[in-house]
Amino acid sequence: MYKLHYAPDNASLIIRLVMDGAGLPYRTALVDRGARQQDSPAYRALNPVGLIPTLETPVGPISETGAILLWLSDTHLLGPRPEAADRAVFLKWLFFLSNTAHADLRQLFYPGQYCPAEAHPGHAEIISRRMLRSFTLLDDAARTDPALFAPGRPLAVYTLALARWSVLYPKGAAAWFRLGDFPTLAALAVAQETRVETRVIARAEGLGPHPFTAPVYPRPPEGSAT
Repeated sequence: MYKLHYAPDNASLIIRLVMDGAGLPYRTALVDRGARQQDSPAYRALNPVGLIPTLETPVGPISETGAILLWLSDTHLLGPRPEAADRAVFLKWLFFLSNTAHADLRQLFYPGQYCPAEAHPGHAEIISRRMLRSFTLLDDAARTDPALFAPGRPLAVYTLALARWSVLYPKGAAAWFRLGDFPTLAALAVAQETRVETRVIARAEGLGPHPFTAPVYPRPPEGSAT
């Protein structure tokens, strides 16, 4: 059984939805961000970077969302096999989500890590434009390769989590993202919300009844999203 170190409405949500949707056995271990447990010696021993999630596996702990998804995809056939014709496309979008879209979105959430305070407004404008371009590309990709972006699968779940967070965070910022502007992703969000694991995990993490089509700030029964 796997052990997923998680915090509510963090990147661990992506891993949890994929694993639960695939019927993989796992248990969760809360990383209490309110108490800065991600900086504790015990957690840093598993994940020296101190980010969430970390997945403990028979081959050792794995961190980085994209790496965990790729390992799970190869281990449990959740994506194309290495020899499959669509493997290259799968890898392209998985790495785009992890290395480009997710990395850009973090810059909106934590601008102080990237630029001085006086530059925050301009920085936010630049990054939000980049994110809108990324969502346009992902909407096109989901329309072109629906099997790779099927509900419950890594690419779909990753994309929808980024869309959710684009609506909610950072708190108090001007709105810049509307899911309805991306019709393929909007339809995918509806389909994902009909899945059992979405309803179960939304309750477990306090995400509300429509975590992708009508996101609300989480009210988790344990831990803190920020």
